[in-house]
Amino acid sequence: MPTDLFSLEGRTALVTGGSRGIGRMIAEGFLAQGARVYVTARKAEACDRAAEEMSALGTCVSLPSDVSTTDGVRDLAERYAALEDSLDILVNNAGAAWGAPYAEFPEGGWDKVMDVNVKAPFFLTQALTPLLAKAATDHPAKVINIASIDGLSLNADETYSYHASKAGLVHLTRKLGVRLAPDNIVVSGIAPGAFASEMNRTARDHADAVAARIPAGRIGTPADMAGAAIFLASRAGDYVVGETLVVDGGVTHAR
Repeated sequence: MPTDLFSLEGRTALVTGGSRGIGRMIAEGFLAQGARVYVTARKAEACDRAAEEMSALGTCVSLPSDVSTTDGVRDLAERYAALEDSLDILVNNAGAAWGAPYAEFPEGGWDKVMDVNVKAPFFLTQALTPLLAKAATDHPAKVINIASIDGLSLNADETYSYHASKAGLVHLTRKLGVRLAPDNIVVSGIAPGAFASEMNRTARDHADAVAARIPAGRIGTPADMAGAAIFLASRAGDYVVGETLVVDGGVTHAR
């Protein structure tokens, strides 16, 4: 039995939306396990600041980019390729949400969410597949898509494009998992529940009230998210292909 099941020593990772929230939790977890981590976010100043702060844990590099457009995706892939000749781990975490009443839900709110949550993960994975394949030598390269429990079950919010996009990402993870496994690139996903973040302000600002509806009795912590991502990114998760791991304290089963 290997003694380094969860080690990421010597591996490179790129985390989109890595300057805050769930992306930062994952980036910090990877750094703690020895990975060299590149983080990207749309706001350059925030991305630079987060990378500088996380550099206390290891090598963390800022690559600001807007992955909501195919031009931004190509630019990010090219700038990463100028720094590294391979990529061990890609985390498609950048996300967007939009809420509006059904009768008033705008096309812009549909397109923005779909572009960030579904289109970007596909085209960034496509653009980086050659570098992922170069890393897949004595170990598989990994792609981890960050979905949501709202892609598996419903909440009461009128977030139509968000629900649809995350359900789409869960299914896209299956499709890419089957397509890329023969190339020694393992694709999997995580469906988070309540974690404190800018996107989930309810969990951030009203943790006790949210925890009362969670079977585990609490919201998720950075260690919970990092642990799931490290599992999938490391040797421990090599045989998890196309699956989306639910990390929600039991909410999906209790809804």
